[in-house]
Amino acid sequence: MADETKPRSRTMRVLRGLWWLVDTGRRAILNLLLLLVLGAVAWAALRGGPAPLADKTVLVINPQGPIREQFSGSLRENALQKARGSELEQTRLRDLLTALDAGAADPRISSALLVLDDFAGAGLPTLREVAAAVDRFKAGGKKVVAWGSSYDQRQYYLAAHANEVWLHPMGGVEISGMGSQRSYFKGALDQLGVTAHVVRAGRFKNAAETLAADGPSPETGEADRELYDGLWADYTSAVEYARRLPRGSLDRALAELPERLAAAGGDGAKLAAREGLIDAMKTRDELRAALIARGERDGESFRQIGFGAYAARFAPPPAGDTVAVVVAEGPIVDGDAGPGTIGGLSTAALVRDAREDKQVRAVVLRVNSPGGSAFGSELVRRELELTRAAGKPVVVSMGDVAASGGFWISTAADEILADPATITGSIGVIAVLPTAERGLERLGIHTEGYRTGWLAGGYDPRQPLDPRLEQVLQSSIGHVYGQFLARVAAARKTTPERIDEIGQGRVWTGAQARVRGLVDRSGGLRDALAVAAARAKLAPGYRVHYVERSPGSAERLMAWFGGLGASALEPLLQPALQAALPPPLPAPLAELKQQTAWLLQSADGRRPAAMAHCLCAAP
Repeated sequence: MADETKPRSRTMRVLRGLWWLVDTGRRAILNLLLLLVLGAVAWAALRGGPAPLADKTVLVINPQGPIREQFSGSLRENALQKARGSELEQTRLRDLLTALDAGAADPRISSALLVLDDFAGAGLPTLREVAAAVDRFKAGGKKVVAWGSSYDQRQYYLAAHANEVWLHPMGGVEISGMGSQRSYFKGALDQLGVTAHVVRAGRFKNAAETLAADGPSPETGEADRELYDGLWADYTSAVEYARRLPRGSLDRALAELPERLAAAGGDGAKLAAREGLIDAMKTRDELRAALIARGERDGESFRQIGFGAYAARFAPPPAGDTVAVVVAEGPIVDGDAGPGTIGGLSTAALVRDAREDKQVRAVVLRVNSPGGSAFGSELVRRELELTRAAGKPVVVSMGDVAASGGFWISTAADEILADPATITGSIGVIAVLPTAERGLERLGIHTEGYRTGWLAGGYDPRQPLDPRLEQVLQSSIGHVYGQFLARVAAARKTTPERIDEIGQGRVWTGAQARVRGLVDRSGGLRDALAVAAARAKLAPGYRVHYVERSPGSAERLMAWFGGLGASALEPLLQPALQAALPPPLPAPLAELKQQTAWLLQSADGRRPAAMAHCLCAAP
């Protein structure tokens, strides 16, 4: 018999050799990657900070996407985008304010340039915060130029505050007014056999009206008229004052737009110049040449620095008496949530961290929220109440929207500041329970079973809503509304009956809310910080610290990398990111998803979701 052991042993030797090659190659690649990471960290450390800034540098303010209180969305996506060297499609308000205020006092910064083509907007209170910083920059004797290929209504609000407004010859200024259009889904839901059962406290509490009606109620029409007329008057007066235009100019221009545009030969840029909205028409290369002539050349362009890179030079000191800022932005949910959403647990934990920090002497809660879960709102409010009880002043600064649950969490403050255009109020509570028994019946689907009592199983969307459950919910919602009224009345030093008169789920502008005693004074974030510092008896030069969730290890690694190796990492990470993202929905379905998502955010299967939500947004 032939000896078969030798061929087998040769095969095993070959396989062992191949495995050694694979294992050695794997170790070499991992060691090489480790050396690259260590080299990148060492290179960053040896650089010793940013390069010195030369004289006659232009500060470029070119916000990307919307302006937010904090970066929202997936930390992994944001970190990857930063690692690739790309601009995030959102801009942080604090970075704009830091850059403009620091630039105003920096002798190396000669002027500022507003480039607004990629700015996707913000609410009027946020726009006013940035415009006020532009005005402070100008007050130091430095010029500000705004340029755009065209300006929409929000972009132009900022541009109007520049010393000079330049526009591309083929552009225009698109100012149209304010208002909102809502889609009403009752007819569509009827066809599907779905009924939205709405239980609410407050005649003006219309957050679920789009699901249960075919059009706006008289209360909605009344509230919308007063709200948008007030916001539009605020916008036009601010722009007319900034551009030194006669009062009422914008309204007259809009009323006569067809005739005036025809007289300008259909040329939008020419019309903007005639109306006094712009100072000159310049292409991008002409803009570049003009700024080179006014300053210093740097290669093929003028000497410049972006606001993000410039703001990063001004990190707060690591220690000292501190005013802590906790950002409460987005809808309110019960548990933990990332940036862009207020988690009852996670945001309350941030407030608790500020309270337990011995360097923190006062807390500013920056609210930009339409509300959400009443329970999540109460978790945050309670931590603020404990912070005041610990002897640390709490001041609320309301941003674009601080309504419903956003107002609930504000009631624990020593003082509330709101912009005149902040959307606030909406003191009311709502719950919505959709049932689809008619739709299932059309499909021939029937639901039957045994229960020991009518409440066993409780709410079942496959069956008609039991009137007794609706009565229970109405009592529960009424109780939560009573708590809401009591908290506001105690905070505003009045009676629940008085708050009920101005509550009822109605939204107000900040100016209207101040007249009605819901806020203490008008002002922005800068004013709120000053009020908090004064209440804590802090001397000038106090530290401002944003209390936020610490970045994870993956995000820190991305930050270390900077642009190094990003192009190699992207093909590996991008498929996972894409797989995690749902496909885009058609516009009507996307709107329905947006308007119903808040109903599910605090539903945990254990209790009805009492929602303090206004479904409102900055116009």
